[in-house]
Amino acid sequence: MQKHLVEIKARTHRSAEQRKLLLAGGAEFRGTDHQVDHYFHVPAGRLKLRHGTIEQSLIFYQRANQAGPKDSAVSLTVLPGEAVAQSLAATLGRALGTWVCVDKRREIFFIGNVKFHLDEVLGLGHFLEIEAIGESAAERETLLAQCEAYMAYLGVAQEELVERSYSDLLAERGE
Repeated sequence: MQKHLVEIKARTHRSAEQRKLLLAGGAEFRGTDHQVDHYFHVPAGRLKLRHGTIEQSLIFYQRANQAGPKDSAVSLTVLPGEAVAQSLAATLGRALGTWVCVDKRREIFFIGNVKFHLDEVLGLGHFLEIEAIGESAAERETLLAQCEAYMAYLGVAQEELVERSYSDLLAERGE
């Protein structure tokens, strides 16, 4: 499945407040997932395999490192279960080499086509992610407007924005 996202990542110390705002704003809570993302060595973009209690998928994406809303071109294959995801992670690790693993506890919310994550990432702390999800880059302006509106609603300050992925942040720390 191919998707186009406009997304942000921000450090947060206000997860409880943001959770209340999401629920008050009509968000559907999908659950809390313990996710491990295995990132593999690839020549371009990012290839990760996620296994969790809710989401299991193989994801390839290309995205610029920048603070604030950024575009991502995403290819996603949903996997049939956690055991398959773990097995595939081991196989890809042997074939490509694992670059880094990200272990997180993620609360997942949706409002329409916009996905929200309240994350606690092992070794990094607490984060909020907002992903406005569309079918193609032609929807970019609409997705950007949604992302910016929810940033304002949830009180995301410019100085809280994070330009890099969890994988980059952990790799910098040597984890």
